[in-house]
Parts: sequence; C-alpha cells; structure tokens
Amino acid sequence: MRVIIDCDPGNGIPGANVDDGLALALALSAPQMHLEMITTVAGNTASEVGYAVACNLVRELGASVPVYRGASHALLEPAAPWRERLDNAVDNNGLRPLWQSVTPPPDCERTQPLAPFALGELICNNPGEITLVAIGPLTNVALALRLFPEMASAVKRIVIMGGVFNVPGYLKDTNFGLDPEAAHIVLTSGAPITLVPMDVTTQTQMVHTDLVRLASVDNAATRYLSRTMTPWIDYSIKTRGLPGCWIHDVLTIAWLLDPTLCESETDYLDVALHGVARGTTCRYGKLRLNVGVPEPQGAPVQILTTIDNARLLALIEAYLQA
Repeated sequence: MRVIIDCDPGNGIPGANVDDGLALALALSAPQMHLEMITTVAGNTASEVGYAVACNLVRELGASVPVYRGASHALLEPAAPWRERLDNAVDNNGLRPLWQSVTPPPDCERTQPLAPFALGELICNNPGEITLVAIGPLTNVALALRLFPEMASAVKRIVIMGGVFNVPGYLKDTNFGLDPEAAHIVLTSGAPITLVPMDVTTQTQMVHTDLVRLASVDNAATRYLSRTMTPWIDYSIKTRGLPGCWIHDVLTIAWLLDPTLCESETDYLDVALHGVARGTTCRYGKLRLNVGVPEPQGAPVQILTTIDNARLLALIEAYLQA
C-alpha cells in the first residue's frame, strides 16, 4: 500500500496534539504500508514547527522518508485567531510545566512550501496507486488539486480526518474550521474520499496505562511516543475532563490496515463558507428540509461512524511492538 501523509504534527511541542505522530509511527511500523512522502501544513502547529517535528520524528525512528513543508496559512481564513488559540492555550491554562522534561525538536532550515506540488506530482505520475492520508487542514490538498486537476481521478483514495456532525460542544472542528475553503474544494472534488470525523474519533481513547503497556516493548517508536504523548495525556485530562486523550488521526491509518475496525455510511458532503455556520460540515442526506438547498457537488463520501477502541489499541500495539 503506497501512502502519502499530509499532517500538522505537534509531538514535543507544549500544548500541541500528538495524534499525528502516533499515526506516522503506525504507518512506518506497518510492513504492508509504504510511506513514500510526508507533507506538513499549518494547523495544530505553525508551518515551520510542524515541519521540524516531522523531520525529527523521521530521524528518531530511523526512517528514510522525504518530508516537504507546505502551506503556512489557509486559503482565505485569517491565521491570527487560530494561532492565538492553538499556540497560547497551554500558557493560558498554566500547563507548560507538563512538558518540562520533554526536549522540543530542533529547528529545521526553513524550506520552500513545495508540499502541494510534490504530493500532486507523485499522485498524478502514479495513477490509481497512491492513497493520500490528510490529517491536518486541507490547504495542501486543495492547492494540489488546483495545480493538478487530474489528481481527483488519479488518487486511489483520500482518507481525511476532519469534520464534525454531532459532538456536544463542537460546532466545527479545527481541521475544517481552520480552512473551510480548502475543505470545500476537496470534499466536492469528486475524488474517492473516506471521512474520519470527530464523531468517530471521539469514540477513541488512550490512557496512561495503555501508553505504559505500549512502551513495555522498547524500541525507537515506543520510546518516542512514550516521551511525547505522556504530557499530552495529562494535558487532555486537565483541559478536557477525559480519563486520557482522543487519538483522532491514528484512526485513518488503522482503518487502512484493518477496515473491519469501523462501520460506515455514505453521503454527499460540503462545508459551509459563510455566517455563523462557517466551517461546519453539512450532510445532504440528513437534511429534513431541503427547500432552496443546491444540488450536491462531487461524489458521495464514505463516512466512518463507529470504532471498536479495544481493537484499535490492540492493532496499534501489535504493529508498534513488532
């Protein structure tokens, strides 16, 4: 299975989510999955920060995968309010000390944002062969579709972590909310898409005992994850009132490795671009009143709906401990 992962990793960064790193580690540990490229996008972390995290993860895990930096900001959405919320929440909550024993990844030389071109070119040069896993805002993917319109038919599948339909407290999620225009472009492109929304990823959970059990087999991946995920689990417990943390992004890779983990439905999707609903995910099939609603664009999207969390954790352990 040939895969590109487009991501916004935050492992080792105070207050930044670590599920991208878990997804990358799982992909690198699965022998049937060939991770051909990692691209980074501004989202959970700023562009240069996520790029440094991805480069450091590849080094620490002893992998040989090219990493390309991508978009530094959304197509239209102002970046400042999102950066204020995402980058300063750890200090606003007084929880930076949770990361006091974690050394952040070293800075990398700032490179040109070549990710949209690199991923689009690889997909279009290998039609029907490449699965694109997008677990950050969809800016890079939307730009690639603009550069390579044929990418929608050339990609084997795009697996997206993003969107939310009915999770209490969430009108929109970060990935789609941070760049609604990009999400609209991708979801209505006609490409074969599987969506992994928050409705299913909030059914996942990793607690400290799960991480300790994972790290009981010592290797580069488990050491890296134990070090970088421990403070995030504590942060999640304190700020979200959970017994551990959600592991949103890893579900994209786990589902590719074992589709029987999840149940799914199919529907036409779009993202609202205006007003108070801006950034929200819309399902055409769930509309009780469709008067004045335009016809859906693109193609129906597969939407994951349920996950067996015990099987998910067992799958993660099986691959990372092998």
